[in-house]
Amino acid sequence: MPMRLLTLACAVAAAVASPARALEAGLPAPELVLPGLKDTVNLAQFKGKVVYLDFWASWCGPCRQSFPFMNQLQAKYGQQGLQVVAVNLDANRADALSFLTEVPAQFPIALDPKGETARRFDVKAMPSSLIVGRDGKVLIVHKGFRTEDRQALEQQIQALLGTP
Repeated sequence: MPMRLLTLACAVAAAVASPARALEAGLPAPELVLPGLKDTVNLAQFKGKVVYLDFWASWCGPCRQSFPFMNQLQAKYGQQGLQVVAVNLDANRADALSFLTEVPAQFPIALDPKGETARRFDVKAMPSSLIVGRDGKVLIVHKGFRTEDRQALEQQIQALLGTP
């Protein structure tokens, strides 16, 4: 019995001492409450929906390609329970606004100029997107964006929404 207790103590110590794990599928999405362009954006307000959560910045070339795709997703699947939300990581709000003038968004934009939420979501590439299930758990983590990613991402969203 003492050996089991020692083993358990070592396992707990290792878990506490080890660095935070990367956000991965199956884990609950971290809290996200940020100022938005219009209203506060709170990820919890979308519980019950499938959320396509995208992290982006004005200097990100692939982000210019991903925004039209996200607009299409929102328009096509919004009535079926999809909500696209994008988190801008620019330190300067004016940079984000300039980008959005050129590439408008038809979904909520949250502002994270200090990158705190990006750290909680373990964002390592730009853009990075996560698909959060109706239950608030991360289902898919996707880094970067290429035109050839569109079909696979849309098929995953269709499957999660239960649509053909």
